[in-house]
Amino acid sequence: MQRYTIKLSAAVSFSLMAATACNQPSSNPAVADTPAAAQGARALNAPDPLGIAADRGRIAGDSTARTWVVIASDFQCPFCRQWHAESYKLLIDEYVRTGKVRVAFLNFPLGQHRNAIPTASAAMCAGVQGKFWQYHDAVFESQSEWAAMPDARPVLDSIARYVGVNGTQWAQCFESDAMLPLILADRDRASKGGVQSTPTFLIGDQVMAGAVPFSDMRPVIDSAIARDRRASGARQ
Repeated sequence: MQRYTIKLSAAVSFSLMAATACNQPSSNPAVADTPAAAQGARALNAPDPLGIAADRGRIAGDSTARTWVVIASDFQCPFCRQWHAESYKLLIDEYVRTGKVRVAFLNFPLGQHRNAIPTASAAMCAGVQGKFWQYHDAVFESQSEWAAMPDARPVLDSIARYVGVNGTQWAQCFESDAMLPLILADRDRASKGGVQSTPTFLIGDQVMAGAVPFSDMRPVIDSAIARDRRASGARQ
């Protein structure tokens, strides 16, 4: 089985839209001590089939695409939901379905959002069954329903049924916290990759933070694609 990993390059340019981002409070507890070099499922007790499947499930796009767009996000962040509603489909339609880029979701749950980790766990458990992106969409679309709930489980169960996962397998994954090491490893790697708030987008050597209009993202993505193509041609 192929193992997929999300690689974070050192960012040389950082664009911040502070007014449209969820920021980590300075009083937030420290990230759990997970290995900074861990990649994807290797943050779990590898080999772990659930972790490998979940890691693979949150990546979309043609495997031959050289350019990556990594989305660091928190399902409870209202600005993440805003970007999803306004720009996510454009990214998928213009760049992913056309084979130009691969997109990956990186969990960056913020400490002030009580349901950030549960929703991340639920989505990653759906990803084990190849339903991450369907669950991802439904979680954002229903954010207003579950964000203020002390326990979002009823809504998460409903979404699991809606996207068509095996409910027993999904519940076992969710209730066992099987995805927690992978989620915390995501957050650790994202922090070391320059992520400070959500949503943040890592595009080649660029970092864009906030609910960035897609009109601002296009030239950055196009530049990364052109650069990757030039680099590939130079190696041949």
